[in-house]
Amino acid sequence: MKIGIIISQTDPETVWNAFRFGNFSLDKGHIVKAFLIGKGVEYEEIKHEKFNVKEQVEKFLGNKGEIFACGTCIKSRNKEGSLVCPLSTMQDLMTIVEESDKILSF
Repeated sequence: MKIGIIISQTDPETVWNAFRFGNFSLDKGHIVKAFLIGKGVEYEEIKHEKFNVKEQVEKFLGNKGEIFACGTCIKSRNKEGSLVCPLSTMQDLMTIVEESDKILSF
């Protein structure tokens, strides 16, 4: 199954669980793509003692999960894209939605 995950916030527990679910799905053999939009593009800045988002993201990428990030949202925060937060477009989000069997929004 192809699963799309849309993350639009920076609550540590929520983002941690979104990527944890992504990792669980990848371990089950599914294809998973995450799209970060709005506050979600700030996920790299999340630091929490109990909810280690960075660890889940590293595992997600290591398991062949893909991350896309709204370029407009990144630029509006005076930031640049990176390998783990690449500049993407609404077309990329549309492609994820069209290709996915299921979409989850966090």
